[in-house]
This record gives sequence, C-alpha cells and structure tokens, in this order.
Amino acid sequence: MKFMPSRPLKLLVASLWLLTVALPVQAETYTVGIVPQQAAAVLASNWTPLLASLQKNAGVTLSFKTAPSIPEFEQRLAKGEYDFAYMNPYHYVVFSKAPGYRAIAKEKGTRLQGVIVVRKDSAITDINQLAGKDMAFPAPASFAASVLPRIQLKKLGIAFTPHFVSSHDSVYLSVAKGIYPAGGGVVRTLDASPADIRDQLRVLWRTDSYTPHAFAVNPHVPEAVQQAVAKAMYAMDADPAAAAALKKLNMRGWEPGEDKDWDDLRKLPLDQVDAPVKM
Repeated sequence: MKFMPSRPLKLLVASLWLLTVALPVQAETYTVGIVPQQAAAVLASNWTPLLASLQKNAGVTLSFKTAPSIPEFEQRLAKGEYDFAYMNPYHYVVFSKAPGYRAIAKEKGTRLQGVIVVRKDSAITDINQLAGKDMAFPAPASFAASVLPRIQLKKLGIAFTPHFVSSHDSVYLSVAKGIYPAGGGVVRTLDASPADIRDQLRVLWRTDSYTPHAFAVNPHVPEAVQQAVAKAMYAMDADPAAAAALKKLNMRGWEPGEDKDWDDLRKLPLDQVDAPVKM
C-alpha cells in the first residue's frame, strides 16, 4: 500500500522547508567589533541601539563586541576575530591587506579630523608652544587622534614627547586634570565626553581632514549577509528608530564605502610614525 502523507503533515514539511530556505541569514550570530575610543560601558550604551535597529532591518543577528584597549582591538583585527568591524582609517589600510577586511560603509557626509586640546585656562595659545612638551594620545595607531597629529606636528618641526593613555576619554581626563598640557582627540568623542571634563577643555589646533572610519566586513562572512547589512545601513537615516540611534552617536548616517576611498591615507608617510600596527 502506497503511503500518502496527510495534509497536516504536508503543511508541516512545507513550513520546515520554507524556514530553512528563508532564514539562512539568521542561522548564525555575527560579531561587530567597535574600536574602543571610549570605555566599554559607554560604547555598549551608544552602539547597542544602532546594532539592534540594524539587526531588525537586515534580518541578521548581530552581537556587540569591543576590546579593553586599542592595541588589543588591533590584535583581534589581525586575527580576524570580528565578522564586522568599525575601525579607524589607519586600521583599515592595514587590515584590508590581511586578514582582508573590506569596507562596506562609511559615515555619511563626514571627513575625519584630529584635534589637539588644552585646558581652557592654559597659557598655550599657539601650536608652536607645544615644542618640547609632553602630550597625551589614545594609542599609537589611533589615526586622527594620534597618527595624524604626530605626522603633521613632525612636518611643522615641532618636537614633543608622546604618552599613550589607552582611550580618547583618558586623553581628555588627563589634560583636564593637568597631567599633560595637551592631548589628541577628535571632535565626535570630545563632544561625547562628560560635560564636567569637556567644559574644562578647548581646541587648540585641528589637523587636515581624511576619509572617516570604515565599517568593514571579514571576507569569510557570506555575501548574502554582507549585502543585507549594507543595504540596511544605507537606509538607517530614513528610519525614525535608527535615526535616533545614529543621533546618539553623533552620526548623520551611512553611505557606501569601497577600498579606494582610503587611498588618501595610503599617500601619507604612515611608516614614519611609531605604531605597533604593521603596514
């Protein structure tokens, strides 16, 4: 006697088949590594709403990750530990070579520029007055807050002694407390720093501007997942919930990014700056 499956059984089998083919993107959790410019708790508070919105619109399960320090973040990038990563431009130039991260987005309508900050009551009013001074920087390979100002100060013939204090927030705190007379940062993290620290500082000098941070993907991530995330990112500023998450990060939105966008950095003498990340 030939077996004829019942209608309920047919529907169950069909439903299970549809589930397996319709949700391949959701079958795995993908990590998103965020460069630790600030304390992990601050980063998690600021980035979790954005990733939640991105996850919902892309249909991809995403998990927030960072590292205790920028050098540790660099080591994890070198090992390809993150599926997606928001990294500074210098990191992108390095880690696009190996393990081969590829940019899919960058902040919309933005150029990255470093700043040198001093206390508001500091007698230092000109960049040349930093000659012979100690200065605070987040980490050797922090691009706009460390690499870029050191390149440009060297070009200006201003000699100084760098001290690396692990994060942008640590720079602002150390300058506000008078531990160092000046330090490097970027406007976005300065604006996001605690008001009682920020209000004690003023911007002394600004660097030239360059292509901003890259939101990049590890080449092992399936193409369908990459495309789903990219598509959702480009539309975030049109979604009220996503727009609110962007505002929390002081971002306008995302636009497509491709490898050649960071060629402006590749023209810089990056090998002249002492940094542990290898070109």
